[in-house]
Amino acid sequence: MSTTPRIGVTPTPEPPYDEEQPTSETAPPEIHGTLALDPHPLVWGPPGSIPDERKLRHLGQALAEVLAGRRPPETVADKLTARAYRELVQAGQMIRTSRPPFAGSVHVKEPRDGAVEMCMLVHCGDRNRVLAIRLERRGAQWLCTDFETA
Repeated sequence: MSTTPRIGVTPTPEPPYDEEQPTSETAPPEIHGTLALDPHPLVWGPPGSIPDERKLRHLGQALAEVLAGRRPPETVADKLTARAYRELVQAGQMIRTSRPPFAGSVHVKEPRDGAVEMCMLVHCGDRNRVLAIRLERRGAQWLCTDFETA
């Protein structure tokens, strides 16, 4: 007794997240070869909630692209404090790579309420780098207050 196999279409497991829905707002200018960064401020839930690691990874990817000279710093200005933004502009190209940087997994710690520190591996072709970022909650928004790379 032989039966022919049936092939069915599997539905998408999850609907798109709210922030992935198309909006009519104007987006920041596109930069070829970079990850699109959400133009909305980094806002996460009620006080005491931990930021979404997916959004943190996107922020880390964008900062790595700025530090590699592949994205203009003004595209992340609204995600940083004024001091951190000045340091980012002054740092210039800190990551030397012939390929676009790629953010790896994110490790997040909460040293105190209202502060989050994350580190991530940034793949840069032959050599990998580490990017550490500190964010502090300012009202309902999280802002990057400091960053380091090695």
